[in-house]
Amino acid sequence: MDPLVAAIDQGTSSTRFLVFNAKTAELISHHQVEINQSFPKEGWVEEDPKEIMQSVYECMERTCEKLCQLNIDVANIKAVGVTNQRETTLVWDKETGEPLYNAIVWLDLRTQSTVESLINKAPGRNKNHLKHKTGLPISTYFSAVKLRWLLDYVDEVHQAVLSKRAMFGTVDSWIIWCLTGGRNGGVHCTDVSNASRTMLFNIHTMDWDPELCRYFDVPMEILPKVKSSSEIYGWMKSSSLAGVPISGCLGDQSAALVGQMCFKEGQAKNTYGTGCFLLRNTGTKPVMSDHGLLTTVAYKLGKDEPACYALEGSVAIAGAVVRWLKDNMGIVQSSEEIEKLAAAAGTSYGCYFVPAFSGLYAPYWEPSARGIICGLTQFTNRNHLAFAALEAVCFQTREILDAMNQDSGVPLTQLQVDGGMTSNRLLMQLQADILCIPVVRPTMSETTALGAAMAAGAAEGVHVWSLSPCHLPHVTSENYEPQINPDESEFRFARWKKAVQKAMNWETTEPFYNTNGLGRKLNSTPWGVPPTPPPTRVDP
Repeated sequence: MDPLVAAIDQGTSSTRFLVFNAKTAELISHHQVEINQSFPKEGWVEEDPKEIMQSVYECMERTCEKLCQLNIDVANIKAVGVTNQRETTLVWDKETGEPLYNAIVWLDLRTQSTVESLINKAPGRNKNHLKHKTGLPISTYFSAVKLRWLLDYVDEVHQAVLSKRAMFGTVDSWIIWCLTGGRNGGVHCTDVSNASRTMLFNIHTMDWDPELCRYFDVPMEILPKVKSSSEIYGWMKSSSLAGVPISGCLGDQSAALVGQMCFKEGQAKNTYGTGCFLLRNTGTKPVMSDHGLLTTVAYKLGKDEPACYALEGSVAIAGAVVRWLKDNMGIVQSSEEIEKLAAAAGTSYGCYFVPAFSGLYAPYWEPSARGIICGLTQFTNRNHLAFAALEAVCFQTREILDAMNQDSGVPLTQLQVDGGMTSNRLLMQLQADILCIPVVRPTMSETTALGAAMAAGAAEGVHVWSLSPCHLPHVTSENYEPQINPDESEFRFARWKKAVQKAMNWETTEPFYNTNGLGRKLNSTPWGVPPTPPPTRVDP
C-alpha cells in the first residue's frame, strides 16, 4: 500500500486527526472531538490544556480503530504533522508536566488595558512600534501580552519561572512536548510560523529577539527552540503510533496555505474557521503592509530551505458568530441550520451585523470596538439576522481583500477558500457576490490538515511526500461566480462600512480590571513591580 501520513489539527473549537495517502493526497480516515471553551469573565476566553491533549489522544486512537476496520495497517503511517490554533498561550511545569493555568485563547481580551498602555507609551502612540521586527501591531491577539499577564497574575507561573521549572509554548509546543515524552524527555520546540505570532520573534533573523523579550520582560529560558516547519522534531512515545516521527509543524493558516499549494509568490487563500484568515504568499522577502495587514512567516519547509513570508488579513469572528447565534442566543439549533434560515429570507432586509466580539482585527486593529446589529425594524426576524451574520463574514473578507489588493498592487482575480464554513453554499455564493470575483472551493476541504501532512511527509528522514510542482496532486474544485450587479454589491458594502464606524470606540477601559484589583497602568508601574493593591490571586 502507498505510505500514509497523519496530521493532528488542533483548532479553536475542535481537535481532529486525519490520515492521508502520501501519493494521492486522498483522505483515508479521520476523527473529530469538540473542545470546550470557558468564558470566566467578560472578554476572557480559555481552554483546558489537559482537555486539549485528551482530545488529541482520543482522535488518534479512534482514527487508528477506523483504519483497522478498513483493513489498513497503522504501521503504514510514516509520519505525523501538527497544525494548531495560533497565538493561544500556555505555561506548564516541566517537572510535573502539569499546566499552570488554562490556555489563554487568541480571541481573549483581558490584556486590552495593557495593550492600550503599551501603545500610549510608544513613540507617537504608534501601535506599529514593533512592526519593523515582528511584522505585527501591538494587539491583544498575540502571545507576548498573554504571557505577560500569566507572569504577573498567576502565582504558580511566577514561582515556576523563579525555580526554572516553567515552559512557555503555543498549542503546537504543548502537543509536541506531551507526545514526545512530556516530563520524561519531551521535546520543547515550535516552528517559525507559530513563533512569528508571539511578538517575541524577529522575522528577519528568524529567532527569538532579546530586545523584544526585554520589552515584554519575558525570560528567554522559558521559550521553546525554534525549528523549521518540516523536520523530525522527535518520535511518538506512546499510543498506537509509538515510534512514528513528528516531522511537520505549521500554524493553522500557514498549513492551509501549504495545503492549498500556494507555493508561488502572489498565490492566496482564505480560510473560514472560528475566525477568517486571508494569506498571500510574498516569497522569500517580507513585505510590510500600509493597509492594516500583518507580515508573517508562512513556512520554512526544511532546515536548509529559505523561509517564505505572507501578508495576512486576520478577522477574529467568522464561524464564531454562528456558534454565538446557537449557544448564546438560541436562534439556531445547529451550525447547519443557519444556511436554511438565511436562504428562507434571501436578504438581511437592511440589517447589518458587525460581530466585533473581540474588537476588530484587520484592517482596523481596534480593540475598543464591540459587536453591533443595526438597521433593525419590526419586520426583522431571525432569518434576516442569520443572513446578516453570513453577510458579515463576507464583508469582513471584502475589507481584507481590498487591503491586500492595495498593498500588492495586483488584484486577485479569484479567491481560493477552505475551512469548515465553506460547506455553506449560500455563504460561498454571497462571498462571490460581495467580492465580485469567483470563489473556488476544493472538493476536499481539509486543506489545513493536508498542509501539515505534506510538511511531515516531505521532511528529511521521512521523504514519502514530494512537494515538487510536477508531483503535486490534481485538486478538483467547485466554482461560485458572482451573480449580482456590482453596484448592488458596492451599496451593501458601503452600508456595512457605516455600521463598522458605529461599532468603534465602544470600550476604552476594561471594567472588570478596574473593579477587581487586577488593573495595572504601565505608565505608573514598571513590569515586575506588583501593583498596589496587590492583585487577587488567580487559581488555575
